[in-house]
Amino acid sequence: MISVAKVQRRNAWRYYMRGVAFGDGRRPVGQSLKDAQEMAGLPPGVWRGRGLVALGLTDGQGVTERQMKLLFGEGRHPDADRMERELLDDGVDPATARRATVLGQPIEEIEHRKQTPLLALDFVFRPQASLVVLWALGDERTRWVIERAHERAIATTLRWLEDEVAQTRWASGRGRAKAPALVVAALRHYDNRNGFPLLHEHCLIANRAQRPDGSWYALDTARLYKNIVAADTLYTLTMTTEVCEELGLATVPREVTPGLRPVMEIAGVDQELIDWSSTRRHRIEDVLEGITDDYVKKHGRLPGERARHGLAWWAAQETRPDKKTPRPLDQLLAWWRVSALLKFGQRMVDGLLQRCRAAGAAIRARVGPWVDTALAAVDVAAVVFTVRGVFYRRHVLAEARRHLLETLRGRPYVPGIDTYIADRALERYSRQLTVPQKGRRAPAPDQLSFTAEFTSPSRWWVAGTDGKPPRESTRYERARVASLALQNAIRTALTAPPVRDEAPAATASAAPPPAGDHEQAAPHGVDHPGRAAAQTPAQRAAAIHAHQQAAMPQEYLEGRTTDPGTWITSPQNLAHLAALTRAAEARGRAVEEQAEQTKHAHQAKQVPAADAQQHHTAQPDQGRGAGPDL
Repeated sequence: MISVAKVQRRNAWRYYMRGVAFGDGRRPVGQSLKDAQEMAGLPPGVWRGRGLVALGLTDGQGVTERQMKLLFGEGRHPDADRMERELLDDGVDPATARRATVLGQPIEEIEHRKQTPLLALDFVFRPQASLVVLWALGDERTRWVIERAHERAIATTLRWLEDEVAQTRWASGRGRAKAPALVVAALRHYDNRNGFPLLHEHCLIANRAQRPDGSWYALDTARLYKNIVAADTLYTLTMTTEVCEELGLATVPREVTPGLRPVMEIAGVDQELIDWSSTRRHRIEDVLEGITDDYVKKHGRLPGERARHGLAWWAAQETRPDKKTPRPLDQLLAWWRVSALLKFGQRMVDGLLQRCRAAGAAIRARVGPWVDTALAAVDVAAVVFTVRGVFYRRHVLAEARRHLLETLRGRPYVPGIDTYIADRALERYSRQLTVPQKGRRAPAPDQLSFTAEFTSPSRWWVAGTDGKPPRESTRYERARVASLALQNAIRTALTAPPVRDEAPAATASAAPPPAGDHEQAAPHGVDHPGRAAAQTPAQRAAAIHAHQQAAMPQEYLEGRTTDPGTWITSPQNLAHLAALTRAAEARGRAVEEQAEQTKHAHQAKQVPAADAQQHHTAQPDQGRGAGPDL
């Protein structure tokens, strides 16, 4: 999972050097960063990205406090001191020597225009909660596998951002160019502010990139923000797949919020252990519930996706504890183990990896490492269209990676199959809305908007659980129903026996591709190993159907999202809603009657008191006699 924050103020680098680079603690004033990290047993920050070559740095080289100040505080070369000293020795005046070390537009010029310069973006990479638990309570090899997968997934995501997303901009955004080289400072953390395990890494991406002509310009940060979900899914898919393959594990869906997309966690990790490690989540959820209620009262509706992210950020800031004293990883591991042993017992803690491998073996026995690209394209297109209506390629690509994560359950995938599924969904099941205009620059492929012609399912109501009232179906639940309906229609059309002397019955969306374009001939298509060469379409569709039934999460196929018993049209739910309505009306009448009785009683008490007061004021003051007539 990835979260993003802006680094804007010129002294923001101090927060990262004095706090973030020191394990979210408070570094003593006057103590160097290197000495403080060595005393606390914390790993030093390292440089990443292809843009290091232009700066004379190497990948994996340590980050110093002076380099952070120069790059993220002044927008200058990390080795500006040496460069400026050499220029001064050559007789260059100080102003010219300093300007030669500035990367791009000087910060002083931006501030002179009354604008706030954006110095960097903080990308925070962290794995799922179950992987964090397995890393914290596992043996040494398990931790090494998870940390290595974490590093490789970050490197893969950064390379994808450099190759596909990163661009420089100038002339107020009118000029743009590819920037396949980022400059990144990575700072690793092992715990959260409460001291519980949370493996994560802060990657500060400098808001400067070099063009082919050698000049430095600002990044198009809007593109980075728009592609954050696609980068998130790539990181999660890459890391989860490597860990599952190395340790023989598998994933299962875990519903965090009813009606929203589940999180693919490691099978076998108990929910109690996840709750034990997610201490801040409980505080955030308590505050978030109150903030969401206020939002509903103010706007009269539930918050959308963007509003939910904003409310969650607000709740996280409200519950953020103070900085702590950082501890070495060895001490943290010992403390976490003791805490888990005291709460859950030795059997549950020591048998964690064994339970995960047993659950993973059961899932791997029925899930093979293959994907049907035709059904995957239908699923991706239907989900994205139902959720968004109008979408871009980045949305389809992110959904394709989610499909691989949910379908393969940790099995390996062919590199590039996510791109192939996304392109196929756009080509076959989408309609382009963006129309190029004459005399204007043609829009880039990622700027094209699309829609689809699928029929969106009507809204329904889902029965409440644990005493909660029924709720309206979410967009994601309707998207799952739409996708399954289309997939079932395609399966039915493919498996139906053809009528003699007539063409096989098939819908337009399920029509078989032309010769040479079948999914089996696709460059990234994966099929059953060792299968006989010649198979009829019905046999192949039946095999794919069995694979999809085994691989897709159970709740998608026969859970509450597609079970008619949970819809409002069922007699049970209609009766339940009628009972709730009658109970609510009865409570309303009781409250009104009680309020009316209280009002009458209050009025009855006020009438004698008013009469007595009028009778008392009518008499003159007996102590002083009648006063003057004013």
